Amino acid sequence: MTEERLSSTHPPLPPTTEDDRLNWLRLLRSRRVGIVTFYRLLAEHGTARAALDALPDVARAAGVTDYEICPEGVVLAELKTAHRSRARMLCIGEADYPAHLAEIDSPPPILWCIGDTALLKRPLIAMVGARNASSLGTRMTKHLASDLAKAGFVVVSGLARGVDAAAHLAALDGGTVAVQAGGVDVVYPIENSALADQIGLKGLRISDQPMGVQPQARHFPARNRIISGLGQAVVVVEAAAKSGSLITARNALDQGRDVLAVPGHPFDARASGCNMLLRDGATLVRNAQDVIDALAPMAEQQTAELPLDPPTPAPKKSSLRDTAKLHSRILSQLGPSPLAEDQLIRDLARPATEIAPVLLDLELDGKIQRQPGGLLSRVN
Repeated sequence: MTEERLSSTHPPLPPTTEDDRLNWLRLLRSRRVGIVTFYRLLAEHGTARAALDALPDVARAAGVTDYEICPEGVVLAELKTAHRSRARMLCIGEADYPAHLAEIDSPPPILWCIGDTALLKRPLIAMVGARNASSLGTRMTKHLASDLAKAGFVVVSGLARGVDAAAHLAALDGGTVAVQAGGVDVVYPIENSALADQIGLKGLRISDQPMGVQPQARHFPARNRIISGLGQAVVVVEAAAKSGSLITARNALDQGRDVLAVPGHPFDARASGCNMLLRDGATLVRNAQDVIDALAPMAEQQTAELPLDPPTPAPKKSSLRDTAKLHSRILSQLGPSPLAEDQLIRDLARPATEIAPVLLDLELDGKIQRQPGGLLSRVN
């Protein structure tokens, strides 16, 4: 590797006791602890319990004097809600945690699951598309999903109207996974309640959001990352030029997945996004066999093992003056528009091991915000 990394690509050891699981959940639910910070604290302190004990001091060092970790009662209430909903807490590193999802940048540490988690061990392929799907688009979705399920694939989608619902319904008997934007116990849209119940019985519903959370606009990009991260590839059936389906396709490309698209008529706005993807090099899909043929070369490429990261050198201690200067430099480099963390490190020309704790301080102080995909932005 030519660049230092902020953390190992290997997932942490999963919790082994109920206390460990509770502490993982408390750490993740604590104020200003996002996914990247969760992994960093776990790596630095060894266990979630030790990270929770250290978090107030870490926050105080960052200038936050009134910091409190997530109360135990909040987490116990979430666990009680999960029990009532028959939801299972699945942690990264556990045997059933989906392998493809664990490979993406900043995978969710915890997933809530309702249904058959064994489906996550089978080959998964994501299907997304327009909520206001045309009759032809809906028919195409059903044929693709049904044929892919018969070929042994589990179809992943987002439980939305239109293409998502058609894909889940057609693949229900063969295997389907619904990724939800809100809590796994909160069905949205409400019209898909019966379908969600069927998926909970025959398939699998998952979410990285706390139990009971109502979906909001800011939750959908995170859901889309999980949809594309679960699958070996993403098939876009119908999508407008500016749509959530294209965001999922871009996520897939960032995650090293193949993107496939069904062509549409140039005059149909619902097909404009698919046609753009095809123009930019996506694989054209006419039927399920096209998808299966496209996945064959990918399976061959995945047989080689990846080299391990070299050991990270211990960070050098900096003086308070140097740290303050680095604070100012980082804040001057960041703005409201997200910037890749790797790019920030290159711009600063400082070791990643030196920048990492400063970023954590700024994040806990509420001065910067982490976003999915390793992006940073300044909070004004």
